[in-house]
Order: sequence, then structure tokens, then C-alpha cells
Amino acid sequence: MSRLIVISNRVSRPSKTGAQGGLAVALSQALRESRGIWVGWSGEVTENFTGQIGFAEDDGVKTATIDLEEQDVDEYYNGYANKTLWPLFHFRIDLAEYERDFEGGYNRVNQRFADTTSPLIEPEDVIWVQDYHMIPLGQMLRDRGHQNRMGFFLHIPWPPTRLLVSLPHHSKLVQTLFAYDVVGFHTEEWLESFRHYIEREMGGSVDGDYVTLGDRTIQAVACPIGINAQEFANAAVSDPAKDMYEKVRRSLQDRSMIVGVDRLDYSKGLEERFNGYARFLKDHPEQHRNVVLTQIAPPSRGEVESYQQIRATLDAIAGRINGEYSDVDWTPIRYVNQGYPRDKLAGIYRAARIGLVTPLRDGMNLVAKEYVAAQSPEDPGVLILSRFAGAAMQLKDALLINPYSPEEMSDAINRALSMPLDERKRRWRAMMDCVEVQDISWWRESFTSRLMAVDRNDEKKPQAEPA
Repeated sequence: MSRLIVISNRVSRPSKTGAQGGLAVALSQALRESRGIWVGWSGEVTENFTGQIGFAEDDGVKTATIDLEEQDVDEYYNGYANKTLWPLFHFRIDLAEYERDFEGGYNRVNQRFADTTSPLIEPEDVIWVQDYHMIPLGQMLRDRGHQNRMGFFLHIPWPPTRLLVSLPHHSKLVQTLFAYDVVGFHTEEWLESFRHYIEREMGGSVDGDYVTLGDRTIQAVACPIGINAQEFANAAVSDPAKDMYEKVRRSLQDRSMIVGVDRLDYSKGLEERFNGYARFLKDHPEQHRNVVLTQIAPPSRGEVESYQQIRATLDAIAGRINGEYSDVDWTPIRYVNQGYPRDKLAGIYRAARIGLVTPLRDGMNLVAKEYVAAQSPEDPGVLILSRFAGAAMQLKDALLINPYSPEEMSDAINRALSMPLDERKRRWRAMMDCVEVQDISWWRESFTSRLMAVDRNDEKKPQAEPA
């Protein structure tokens, strides 16, 4: 098996009990199996960039990290990645900021990653670049002479053409994707938006999975990421999960819990979720004191103003709702600004009658799949899921809603609370089958099998023989 080199903005050192994101869990297994290396930013800031690489190995995963300068972080990470690309790709053109320094910093940092990664690459290595922070990296590695098989996976939505063209130098950025051999998206919708842009804006052509621009043909595929379903199901019955489950249930005093778990981000629809829950409390006064919404929302990107604003907004909305509806022995919203290890989080999921996952736009959303995997087969909860999450394409037996509609959310909460056990079991079983089959291993193998099959001696797709 060829060695795998994963390159992403950050690396996550594995921990069996620590809190890791879905991407970290997915990639760690692949890196162990291939004796690979995970390359990324250390998260540390240095006064002067030196290119020095910090090597480490944790739980069988080798990592190689570099420190960045403060200007790099401001322009590349806080700037172009999170003030320009993130809002634009999540359809929030109103929040996108276009500054020349941001784009310059983004390209500079990608060049630095190309320079520092190049000496680590051996001829037979397979390179897998992750997400919007590193779009042009493949082209920069090609410019340095690397002919390796190279893939790119986008973990966020691909925006419609009419939005993407608002990005300065958009065609130059998109063209760099043609340095890769395989480009992956979570859903057919994001893939179709990419194809539409290539055909309408760049004059390229599409033939099945193959997309051609000039003399380069790549494979562009939809390949939804999963979770390690069995591992998460096992975590839900571990001792730490059981302890957390009992702690939560005791605190609820026989009330039903609705749970939301999201990074503090405007794309997650938290403001709309709180307002939808408030509409439920207004519509159903008979449910007062019977239900609690627990929202776990660890802060993120605190240096970005829009993230500071959403935290202040949510603090205010939660305070208003609790002030209006609370009683001396009941608070309708528990709003928690911290994260939990995966095993304890599994216990929280299992204690919840409803999982409320309502992003306004999401590439996938693994919280929805984690909630399903954590449920008791004998008494499963109900997943309420935004139809604008990538996961909605797979988890069709969730209660799918428009998160912009407080009325839809209110109705779905009421329906979920009264749903009969046999219907809950049927819906859960159908979703769990999908989560188990299309899991982490399926996602990784689906993408890397295409990448491994690429013949680097023939950059064009195989031509069909004459009939």
C-alpha cells in the first residue's frame, strides 16, 4: 500500500478519550494503516517563519507541523479562509470580506506548505489535501515537480455559480483544482454546482465523473463522509457515557431533553434554532416544564468579528427566552459554551429524546450521524434535521425541516415528543443502517480507491474503443 500524506490546515493528535472532530477520526485510521504522515499548522505563532518542521507520533499517527507568523494567521486563516471563503461557500455573501491582503496571505501560506512538505514526499506517496484552506496547494506541489497521485476533498458546500463569481480571481482559484487527479464533495448538489461553474464560466466539459478543462481531465465525485459508527455506538455504553447519561437524566427530573451540539458559528443556525424553540414554547404551553433544550456550543474563531457577534446574539436570545418562560425550578434552555470528550458526548446524545440539528447550510454535519449512532435500539430518540445539511441526503428518515421556519421547527419538536415507539424504532433503524454502511471506512475507501487507480502516465481519461 502506498504511503498516504494528508495535508490540512490543522492536525489533530489522536486521543481515545479526547474530543476529536469527524475529519480527525476519519483520517487517523487511514494514516495508521498506510504508515502515513499528517502535515499541518501547529496552531502556534512564531515571530519569523523558519520552515522548521516539528515531528511527533501519537497512537500510531505521525504528524509534521509548522509554526506560522502572526501576519500569516491574520491574512490566511482569520482573513481569506474564514472571512472570505467560509461565508461565501456557506451562501453568506453578505458576510464575505474581500481584501487583497487576505488573498496574498492565503497564497503565501500555501506556498510555505508546499515548500516544507516537498522534502517529505517520496515518488510513490499518495497526497490527499483537505478542505478550503488548501485549494491551490496541489498546483504549487506540481510546480515543484511532484507527479504523485494527488486528491482534494472539500468538506464544506460548493456555492452556486452566481455566488462564486463574486470572489475576486475566482477562475484562477478554481483552475488550481485541475492539478489534482480526484476532487471530492459530500453531496451531488455541491458536485453539480462545481460542474455548472466549470461548464458555464470556464468553458469546460463534463462526461460522467470526468471534468475537462483545457488539456487536464480530473475525476469529480460525490462521496459523503461518515463516522466510525460501531466505535461511537460502543462509546455510548461505556462507563464515562453511562455516568454522563445518569447525571443528565437526574438533572432533568423526568423531563424530555432536546440536544444541539455545534461549534459556535453562524452557519449552524443557532439563532434560528433558539427562535424555533421559543415558538414551540409559545405554541405549546402544555409542554412547559416537560422539556429542556440543552445547547452545547464551544466557541471558535474568536478573533473574527462575526463570531464575536453571534456569541453576543445567542447570549441575548437565550437570556430573553429563559427570562420569559423560566420558573423557579425549570429553565427551558441550558446553554453551554464548552466541549465534551466523545464518550461523554455519546452519553449526552443517548439521554436526549430529540437531536436538533438545524444548520442553515452544511457540507455534511456529523453530529446528526453521531446522534443516531448513540441511541438505544430499544428506545431511540428522534432526529430533527435541516434539509440544508449534507446529511439530509442520506438520513431521509429524520424529521426534515426548513430551519428558517420557526413554525416548522415547532411542529417537528411537538411531533417528535409524541412519536410512538414503533415509529421511532423504524426511523432510527433506517438511519442507523445508512450510518453503519456508509461509515468512515467506506468514505475513505471510496475516495482513495479512485485516487489509487489513477494512472499518472495518462492525464486524460481512457477513451472508449470504437464500436
